[in-house]
Amino acid sequence: MTIDKAAYSGMNRRDFVAVAAASVAAILLPRSLAATSLAEFNQQHNTIEMKERDMATITLKNGTQIYYKDWGPKNAQPIAFHHGWPLSSDDWDAQMLFFLANGYRVVAHDRRGHGRSSQVDTGHDMDHYASDASAVFEHLDLRNAIHVGHSTGGGEVARYVANYGEPQGRVAKAVLIAAVPPLMVKTEKNPDGTPIEVFDGFRKALAANRAQFFLDVPSGPFYGFNRPGAQASQGVIENWWRQGMTGSALAHYEGIKAFSETDQTDDLKAITVPTLVMQGDDDQIVPYRDASLLQAKLVKNATLKVYKGFPHGMATTHADVINADLLAFIKS
Repeated sequence: MTIDKAAYSGMNRRDFVAVAAASVAAILLPRSLAATSLAEFNQQHNTIEMKERDMATITLKNGTQIYYKDWGPKNAQPIAFHHGWPLSSDDWDAQMLFFLANGYRVVAHDRRGHGRSSQVDTGHDMDHYASDASAVFEHLDLRNAIHVGHSTGGGEVARYVANYGEPQGRVAKAVLIAAVPPLMVKTEKNPDGTPIEVFDGFRKALAANRAQFFLDVPSGPFYGFNRPGAQASQGVIENWWRQGMTGSALAHYEGIKAFSETDQTDDLKAITVPTLVMQGDDDQIVPYRDASLLQAKLVKNATLKVYKGFPHGMATTHADVINADLLAFIKS
């Protein structure tokens, strides 16, 4: 067989492979059969790709697609991870790999408007977050599950467990890591909360230059890299930026209201399953005195662990410690 190099000039790799395959098929098979086989192959290949994509998402009744990961033995006890703002399920890499290696089934989804889920223009509130999560877990039929939520994901866990998980009998335990409940913003009933001006500043910075804002947050307070002597990880910073910029600016903008102004006192009071409350006392994003200390008082069956000097993103910066404590709690 002689190859005409000029015919292949300017082709990308995918085009080259397709043409090469056609050439080989033309030599080895009768002309009509070769054409039919290649057409069938392409059709089957595209169908497989569509099925693989469909397996990674569920489509809600309103057309919103929620992306999820589901790793490990389907008969193993499931651990479901709920990510923080403005990130995605990728933020749980260190935990998902750890618990997968320990024999658990691990599941995580991208919240609507975040990561690989639909960038819809509605529903960026805690009610929809919990409802979307419930749809994923019902689709996967998760039972006897441990639900772990970080920051905004902790609020999602609280609302999900209170309104869906426990009533449906699907939840065994819950974990709140540096979580936002019961209420972040300062009000007359919550005088120790964070002033609304702080969250207005978040909105202003996001609208003005989201890309820069999403570098400033992980470079500074989120992981405590702004503390004297802290060793910043450029990879961690860029991974935070990557996850944030993958999502929707609108979802992130409206999500600030969701995580800061949603009163979840009743959600916490409704939770009865064993709950581990974890937070660092150097959390510069969610003040622990107005978060984990109150969560431990409001949840009926709570265990509190406060980590000296740990930042808001401690599940990443101190994954070895957090993973070990999570495993001990799950096995207890």
